Amino acid sequence: MTSPSPLPLDTLPDHLAAARWFGGKGRPFTVTSVTRAAEIRTDGEPRLVIDLVEVSYSDGAEPATERYQLPLSLYSHPQERLNHAFINWYDEGGESWVHAYDAIHDRDAMAAWLAAFAAVEPDGGAPVSESGPDGLVLRRLPGHELDPEAHSTPFSGEQSNSSVMFGNDSLMKVFRKLTPGVNPDIEIHDVLTRAGSDHVAALYGWAELGSGEGVLQLALLQQFLTTASDGFELALASVRNLFAEASVDPGGELAADQAGGDFADEAHRLGVALAEVHAALAEHFGREPVPPEALTALGDRMVARLDEAVTVVPQLAEQRERLRSTFAGVAGLSDVHRQRVHGDLHLGQTLRTVLGWKLVDFEGEPAKPLAERRQPDSPWRDVAGMLRSFDYAAHAVVMTATSADGTEDEDRDDRARAWVDRNSQAFLAGYLGDREPTSDEETLLRAYVADKAVYEAVYEARNRPGWLPIPLAALTP
Repeated sequence: MTSPSPLPLDTLPDHLAAARWFGGKGRPFTVTSVTRAAEIRTDGEPRLVIDLVEVSYSDGAEPATERYQLPLSLYSHPQERLNHAFINWYDEGGESWVHAYDAIHDRDAMAAWLAAFAAVEPDGGAPVSESGPDGLVLRRLPGHELDPEAHSTPFSGEQSNSSVMFGNDSLMKVFRKLTPGVNPDIEIHDVLTRAGSDHVAALYGWAELGSGEGVLQLALLQQFLTTASDGFELALASVRNLFAEASVDPGGELAADQAGGDFADEAHRLGVALAEVHAALAEHFGREPVPPEALTALGDRMVARLDEAVTVVPQLAEQRERLRSTFAGVAGLSDVHRQRVHGDLHLGQTLRTVLGWKLVDFEGEPAKPLAERRQPDSPWRDVAGMLRSFDYAAHAVVMTATSADGTEDEDRDDRARAWVDRNSQAFLAGYLGDREPTSDEETLLRAYVADKAVYEAVYEARNRPGWLPIPLAALTP
């Protein structure tokens, strides 16, 4: 059972506002409560506890409230090595002072968490706190012996979660924003790991907290991919290589398939990997036809998003009728199926290792409610996300080059489009195997690609106006 936390509330708003993982940036909020959910036993200091912070927003928008996880490392004296992770200090009574730090940055605290995982029997659950049936439970999968001596290193740059690498052995992802229910990142990794999939980092275990609202899944522990390279960075390098080689080619006619960094074979392999992941998910979770009324509703939602987008990005008005027709065409389809999918797939959610492509982060779109992220969807949504990512990779390099030399280069634009076409076709060929897409699949894919580009246009207009030309160009015939 949770209880009120002694952690003072006064500094928490500033701490949350500065945290990369806080989803309420730019919204007026107050911290309404902090509860102590669990404690992981340690020998002496630090004490390792998990607090849950409730915030309420006053702008009338949804969600009106959110809950965030704060793993805390508690010491009786200040720890200068953790000054960058300091949260607050308080008196526990009798002049017993406690200094609280974000535990993600404390190797001693992370060692205690890893040791607790290592003590769990595979395919069992071990309560690690004394808070009764609603306490913290760690679960492990069979097949891997954890290295409890591995030192922790926090990752930098993450947006919505916090990850810690334990040597070259394992990686723990701590979910910061919590919603009651099964987290799809754990659920899907569990299924694919047990199925022996080669296209994900193996799941080693996870932490969850019981509550009257349902399970709160706090963290997952999985394989650390020591040879992994980010898919988006590899794509950028391929485009840069194409531009660099074209710049020294006497005729200036170097084609996308002639560059030393040609990406098409990798794009094909990535398509194969996605197809195999989709097949495994369909086998476990099932696959069902989408009824006509659901297709009509899907087209209507796309049209509604377009109409809303036009108010943010007026340039979209020129394409409005054509795009509405594209979205309305979804309602007339008859051979569409849905299943569990990735839900937020792009090159940045892929890693290339010596053993092939791996897909990561099966949480779905973070802004969507958890229940919606666990709903079945068309696999073509994932395909569309990857196609849009190829387009972003190529034109991001164009924009960077244009900013560097201050000139618009039509040949550079042509080469970028050729790179996108070549790799999109290779990816689709890998995904489809020996068959061609049906007319219904082509119609649905066009709609998903356009819907994704509309979303991107709104995002860029609000966050990176200089990048707005990328999705706008994709929406212009």
